[in-house]
Amino acid sequence: AGKTTTLRCVSGIIPPTRGTVRICGEDMGTNPVGAKRQLAFLSDEPRLFDYLTVEQHLQFVARIYQVDDAARLSGELLSELELADKTQSLPGELSRGMKQKLAIACGLLHSPKVIFFDEPLTGLDPLGIRRMKDSIVKRARDGAAVVISSHLLHLVEEICSHVLILKGGKKIIDGTLDEIRLKFEQGGGARLEDVFLRATEEPPRIAP
Repeated sequence: AGKTTTLRCVSGIIPPTRGTVRICGEDMGTNPVGAKRQLAFLSDEPRLFDYLTVEQHLQFVARIYQVDDAARLSGELLSELELADKTQSLPGELSRGMKQKLAIACGLLHSPKVIFFDEPLTGLDPLGIRRMKDSIVKRARDGAAVVISSHLLHLVEEICSHVLILKGGKKIIDGTLDEIRLKFEQGGGARLEDVFLRATEEPPRIAP
């Protein structure tokens, strides 16, 4: 569909073929450092340093972003993401889900105003999934702009206010959940999964 490629583009990892990306008013093309200071891109594959402990990962990120009060913020994130007892562990000693949580903790340490999540629930157990949903919603309520890329439509339906459906790198539709349901559902109460399947059909089935 092009979800991850889109996020990599707006995060400044790959250049756009045309157009402009601005993050909090900062142009990614002309001021990439200023733009990237405002955002976090949390991919579905944790990128960690093999020989840094959990604590050292956060210390390293704090120095890069010049985070004030890093010790307190690190402690709060480790507690929130259930890593407080793993501070001296290396990535090789962590489960897949714990690695994901560590990558997320590193991404959130500088309190980004824009957060891109690419499949944020990968590798998490049911309790971890619930707490991750709560963390995402909390940051949105605190004022961050949160974008979630996921094929898990129940996640999107549960916590997102707006939806963008991509197919083959092209936008099919975007809008609020209610707007999208109204355009593609046939009868009331359609699930987002049903709407998605109708929207991506050839040709799409638009509700009369």
